[in-house]
Amino acid sequence: MHVYPFSAIVGSDDLALALVLTAVSPGIGGVLIRGEKGTAKSTAVRGLAGVLPRQAVVAGCRFGCDPAAADPACPDGPHDAAAEPATRPARVVELPVGATEDRVVGSLDLRQALGHGVTAFEPGLLAAANRGILYVDEVNLLQDHLVDVLLDAAAMGRCTVERDGVSVSHQARIVLVGTMNPEEGELRPQLLDRFGLAVDVAAPREPAARAEVVRRRLAHDADPGAFVSRFAPDEDALRSRIAEARSRLSEVALPDSMLTLIAEVCAAFEVDGLRADIVTARAAIAHAAWAGRPAVTRADIRAAGRLALPHRRRRNPFDAPGLDEDLLDEILGEDPPAGPPDPTDPTDPPDPPDPTDGSSGPHRQDGASSDRPGQDGTGTDGPEPGSTESGSPGPDDPAAHRSVAGATDSRDLPEEGAATGAPPGSAGRPTTAAAGSPYRARVLTAKGVGHGESGRRSRAITSTGHAIGATADRGSADRSTGRGLHLPATIRAAARHQQRRGRTDGPLVLDVSDLRRPVRQGRESNLVLLCVDASGSMAARRRMEAVKAAILSLLLDAYQRRDKVGLVTFRGAGAELVLPPTSSVDIAARRLADLAHGGRTPLAEGLLTAYSALRTERIRDPRRRPLLVVVTDGRATAGPDAVARAGVVAARLREERVDSVVIDCETGRFRLGLAAALAVRLGAEHLSVGDVAADTIADVVRDQSIRTPGARREPAHPRGLVA
Repeated sequence: MHVYPFSAIVGSDDLALALVLTAVSPGIGGVLIRGEKGTAKSTAVRGLAGVLPRQAVVAGCRFGCDPAAADPACPDGPHDAAAEPATRPARVVELPVGATEDRVVGSLDLRQALGHGVTAFEPGLLAAANRGILYVDEVNLLQDHLVDVLLDAAAMGRCTVERDGVSVSHQARIVLVGTMNPEEGELRPQLLDRFGLAVDVAAPREPAARAEVVRRRLAHDADPGAFVSRFAPDEDALRSRIAEARSRLSEVALPDSMLTLIAEVCAAFEVDGLRADIVTARAAIAHAAWAGRPAVTRADIRAAGRLALPHRRRRNPFDAPGLDEDLLDEILGEDPPAGPPDPTDPTDPPDPPDPTDGSSGPHRQDGASSDRPGQDGTGTDGPEPGSTESGSPGPDDPAAHRSVAGATDSRDLPEEGAATGAPPGSAGRPTTAAAGSPYRARVLTAKGVGHGESGRRSRAITSTGHAIGATADRGSADRSTGRGLHLPATIRAAARHQQRRGRTDGPLVLDVSDLRRPVRQGRESNLVLLCVDASGSMAARRRMEAVKAAILSLLLDAYQRRDKVGLVTFRGAGAELVLPPTSSVDIAARRLADLAHGGRTPLAEGLLTAYSALRTERIRDPRRRPLLVVVTDGRATAGPDAVARAGVVAARLREERVDSVVIDCETGRFRLGLAAALAVRLGAEHLSVGDVAADTIADVVRDQSIRTPGARREPAHPRGLVA
């Protein structure tokens, strides 16, 4: 199989530089690559293996120990220091998203255990990736228990296995490289911080760059061997340069003045902890070695800061990633003037690029200019990191973070329409309201044990987690049990039948009836769907400000607990699923910013849209427990028989046994009690207007999660609604 050459990737200068710096100095800690689909993220990582220098290993060691500094606790040791070392290509080991924990950390060797009665350890992917690169595609979709394993290995540099009668600890010095599409959800903060560098990539917009990408892709697919041979000289030159940079790494000086400058940069951008300072220093040294400089300069710090700091500036998931490069330049100042570069200097070949010097891209082929971003190669061509979309408030805009969590009285807020310049009383016109600041949610879980998808909120029997028991193998993929076999339980089940089966000596005699599978207890995620009245029948702006803040808080909690949150709004003549169930908080925050309100109240349409959304999610994921939160005053003013139609839809939701909460937004001295009647039809809990504050709405959702029975109820078969 011919891998697409790394040097053939068009553009993607920041991506190429980040991967090269990590190859030069593995201590940087790896690279996180964020970008939309089709931007050559995986292609670049897989191509990196072809330009990494070969490495020396202890001959016969399954863990790839370095002959110069062998692991004294290596399970294959002790190693003979006088033995002749072997060499092998540097490894890029891919960790599939669906991998089991046994496959990642290693497990008991079943062939040795069952065939010869010997307890032997079978190494996993962490052992294979020792002193190499562990690549995780779609790293943001990785199961939480695997994320915990990677965090331990990245922090300690070792993998310790204590399971199934095996007690093993081996070296696991891995360089973690991950790719992800932000639209599919964010990454846990702990794992995000473990990536030394981060790069955002996007497809090019220039037709010439896109044409060159397609030209090279078609040429590779038509004749992979010829295409790889065509770029072999470039690959060799790049491999040699990486090896030279590695050899110079220990000789590069980091003056105290430059180290102080790194600390000033990190302090100015208010990054948490000191890992940013350490990574920036290491990346700056690697960049200087890559450029052939004897000491770190401001240009090296700038290149390192652009890659090491953006993902560490995020205080919460709603902050846009990026870096204010004007501030970075202001802090760094100017380098002293230097003489012209020596055109004969062998340390300045064109592959790959240095984005700090404004030079053209590294891969010019067939006359195509490569100073344009591309993919597969592709690169970035869009707003500067940290910029916001036109018309949208930036992360530092005070208006975007104005808190209304404690505003429960209309006197606390300006008149309706004041926020948008609309005249008071213009409730029938669509307007928008700013969202309050999100807040941290309490850690609450549902009672009992459910059977939902893996998450981080409620206890559940899932396919991942810790084994709490075993069950007989029924010959089918039972999703309530873990993957693989529960070896101790299988052996115990077979042991009582050995005499009857005629075993006198030799291997254990097994039968299909002896097989046992683990029952694993982990955590599940839930679905919270908010159905919000966005009409003008009440103080809509105050309500929407509070509701938006509550939704942002629920999204923040969902991001941390792996829940899903959706939003249905209804106003005018219809309803809309504004936010389909998602865990991507970035997309949710952008949708909420433009949420309008005003007009008549189509309550039936709102409930019907919510029911349709829940029915779709139930078909797609029947084991996820939903909770419907309806925020309304109960009025229904759109269309004939509006109240009766709303009652029919509410009764259907009750038949489907959807757990619901109705938050009554009716105000004033004279109240009709329509929301209370709606709660009765829904079989929902009814809350008064005093509980409308954003923090109270979120508390209601969490409290209802606690009251939800732990055992999963089989959903009724979805049926259509007849208005």
